[in-house]
Amino acid sequence: MSHALAPPPRRATAAALLPALPPAAVVVLAGLPPTGDGAGPADVVSALVVGYCVILLLRERRRPLSPVAAVVLGLPVVGVALAAMGAASPQAAFGGLGRYLQVFVLVPAAVLVLLRGRADFRVLAWSFVGLAGWQGSVGVYQYVTGTGASYQGETVRAVGTFGASDVMGMATAVSLGVVCAAGIALGRAPVRQRAAAAGCALLLVLPLALSFSRGAWIATALACAVQLALAGLRRALKVAAAVVAAGVVLVGGFGVGTAMLQERIDSITEVTGTPDQSVVDRYTLWAAAAGMWREHPWTGVGLKNFPEYRDGHATLALSSGSDIAGAGTEYHKQALLSPHSMYLLVLSEQGLVGLLSLAGGWLALLVCALRRLSRARRGPGLDCALVAVGLLLWLLTDFVYGDIGGPSTVLTGVALGLTAWWALSRDGRPHTARRDGASERAEEAATR
Repeated sequence: MSHALAPPPRRATAAALLPALPPAAVVVLAGLPPTGDGAGPADVVSALVVGYCVILLLRERRRPLSPVAAVVLGLPVVGVALAAMGAASPQAAFGGLGRYLQVFVLVPAAVLVLLRGRADFRVLAWSFVGLAGWQGSVGVYQYVTGTGASYQGETVRAVGTFGASDVMGMATAVSLGVVCAAGIALGRAPVRQRAAAAGCALLLVLPLALSFSRGAWIATALACAVQLALAGLRRALKVAAAVVAAGVVLVGGFGVGTAMLQERIDSITEVTGTPDQSVVDRYTLWAAAAGMWREHPWTGVGLKNFPEYRDGHATLALSSGSDIAGAGTEYHKQALLSPHSMYLLVLSEQGLVGLLSLAGGWLALLVCALRRLSRARRGPGLDCALVAVGLLLWLLTDFVYGDIGGPSTVLTGVALGLTAWWALSRDGRPHTARRDGASERAEEAATR
């Protein structure tokens, strides 16, 4: 009996975390500076991770996914495949099909297959926090030294290593890190780990604010508010008080970007009067996407065909493009090639079939994740549940104001994989995992 209760060897504990390292490498490599318009290092590694999963499943001769997981993760294939047939060229069809399958099917499925327990889940969640810390520190430096992307004529916008061409990259990375840190802090991890996570979440609020990304602000605020509500009223009040205090110190005490932040916040609801050009462009593009859908309601205009149909549905209020400058980039105009809303992009290019297949899978993930969260209240894994639900809620909210594209896109696939692992597993364990007693005891010991 004493032997059965003995802690596992340190080597076995370390080896048990190895399955989480490939997807964690994808997250880390997403922070490397972009090398061009092609696939970045994180995209290449994500393809290698998917290939590794295929080899692993063939070698172990086990079923890759449960029937429920296969249906939920496979739903997007229906709409994407139909829309690919309407693409303007085979190159556009295969490019768009590959991107959608990478982000919404293959990478999430690979994460679901690789993770073997809650300890692996936490390693991957902490990798998001680490990436957010790195990108956030670079972003704050850019703001302080005036070396960021151009914003209102000043090079102060924090964009991290993603550059001025992907101003949403750092905001996405930092936001996902905030959500992961908040979930860990609100769970039942050891006190030191919860304190470290809470500190990280509070520190990351500064670079998130300096990203001047309205969509990321709204999505992060909503996701963290839901996490707080799900964690319990008493804990929610404590954390809310800490966040308010940090906000007073950062903005009120140090005057961090007060005027610019206030103006950016006010512009969120500024749809009448004299809104800034970015707001005008956004609503014009939304109207154009809706017009495309009305003409092609079921299967859309085809993958990557939004730019071709844009001018025929947009009003003269649409500008020629976004001004891009700063952060090591020469001034140029960047064409507006999407409606900056994932839902409207899918609706315009894939029609109702594509939107229902994508959104249906996300809704199924959310329902399953919430069901398992209710059970986690009475046992271990509350932090994993809060992280999974928070990540999915962040993505669902951010997709109202943004879409996929750029080096940070692969982070969406890994985040969906974390949610899928929690939502589509038995009692917090994947259907395909075969675990021994030592790994079980190691994971339970890590939560104490």
